[in-house]
Amino acid sequence: MSQPNPGAVLRGAVDLSGLRNRPAAPPATDGAPPASGGLVVDVTDATFPQVLELSRTVPVVVDLWAEWCGPCKQLSPILEKVVIELAGRVVLAMVDVDANPQLAQGFRAQSIPMVVALIAGQPVPLFTGAVPEQQVREVFDQLLQVAAQNGVTGSVDAGTEEPGAEPAEPPLPPLHAEAYAAIEAGDYARAADAYERALAENPGDEDARAGLGQVRLLQRVEGVDAGAVRDAAAAAPRDVAAQLTVADLDVAGGHVEDAFGRLLDLFAAVDGDERVAVRERLVELFGLVGDADPRVGDARRRLASLLF
Repeated sequence: MSQPNPGAVLRGAVDLSGLRNRPAAPPATDGAPPASGGLVVDVTDATFPQVLELSRTVPVVVDLWAEWCGPCKQLSPILEKVVIELAGRVVLAMVDVDANPQLAQGFRAQSIPMVVALIAGQPVPLFTGAVPEQQVREVFDQLLQVAAQNGVTGSVDAGTEEPGAEPAEPPLPPLHAEAYAAIEAGDYARAADAYERALAENPGDEDARAGLGQVRLLQRVEGVDAGAVRDAAAAAPRDVAAQLTVADLDVAGGHVEDAFGRLLDLFAAVDGDERVAVRERLVELFGLVGDADPRVGDARRRLASLLF
């Protein structure tokens, strides 16, 4: 079991920017409803961007668990109890790692239960394994202090919404909703088709373009034997197909700089059609991560220097 370590500086062990373009949508309504008016919520690969955005207002504690995990069943009720007592100053996000492999990979969940906080969109590792209630309280106290130091001092309403209240967000456009439903069902081909049709109707639909990029990435990494493809890439540094797949895995897991560095080195080493393929994948990943990310700017500048 690791020692709790919220830290005084937001320098989380994982980078979640690879998940930034998941489509926003209301939380799923199947299964048990969220407890305590939204203080405890179930989160999926597809709904994670909402949680990331919420963490800019209030600290979010992410509990990575699984149904078969005994220690998880000991820890989760403790986390829920402490969060409820904090009355809206912290939100608890429950992630079933079996049902949400992209989040499990993004958080590098090698063992569970694993508890990570999100503050202003940045991850802060807390602890792994079941810990006593008093230790959880101490960690949460430290977490609130770190959040305050980083300007995250908001709260959420711990009560339930009034019947008939208007939704906070407008409904998704029909094709976006179709894509979202397909992603929830794991049907990435149908999701890609829905986004492509949305772009055909409106070429300026940036949300559809971002969603399509994310879905294409998910299609490429789905079912990939990560260990085997990494071994292949290590054995053949100029194997373009293997290097592209490893870069995709890196972005999906949040290792954006590793992906960009790998592809830029490959671009410098190959020529002809292979060079074109590497450049096209880089441009696609730039769009996925977003031009506002400084790592994209750095990689674009290096790509330009290699081109000219």
